[in-house]
Amino acid sequence: MNFPQIRGAKEEFGVKIRKTKLEGVIEIEPDVHTDHRGFFMETYSKKKWAEFGLHVDFVQDNHSLSTHAGTIRGLHYQREPAGQAKLVRVVAGAVFDVAVDIRPGSPTFGRWHGVVLSAANKRQLFIPRGFAHGFCTLEPNTEVVYKTDGYYDAEHDAGIRWDDPDIAVRWPADRPVLSDKDRNHPLLREVFPA
Repeated sequence: MNFPQIRGAKEEFGVKIRKTKLEGVIEIEPDVHTDHRGFFMETYSKKKWAEFGLHVDFVQDNHSLSTHAGTIRGLHYQREPAGQAKLVRVVAGAVFDVAVDIRPGSPTFGRWHGVVLSAANKRQLFIPRGFAHGFCTLEPNTEVVYKTDGYYDAEHDAGIRWDDPDIAVRWPADRPVLSDKDRNHPLLREVFPA
């Protein structure tokens, strides 16, 4: 995938788009229309994305509920050839959402980008293939929905330890709630020894 050339923040097609320090990872703030009834927003438009230079064919939607604040899910990815790009947003509660560059040879390999996504701020994060993804819930009963451009494939399902010292994500949780699977993922240097 060729990444769009974004310089700083810009408004494009009714949304604010911010480039991050990791090539291809993009913060998106949709145009939200509010009135006395509530709000309306377009969360995705294939046409607008194509006009912007992003050609992603999303094929699956996922939805998770984390009942406790301080729940960490991640850092997840799928090994090639079953990699996935993701478009992540929060529909209830809030998360600290993280993308980690795991592309061997990348100048930002092992670096991470984090952003708060919440039902209140309605921001989204686009994470291309070649990145691990995770989040920490900031509120109880947080619901995260995300689109992927590849189907889940258990054979290629993989992860990196959430507390890997070489990545050193500054998670906003002192005693996180974790699954056994996430607690026992390998370190980055074990997966990519070079």
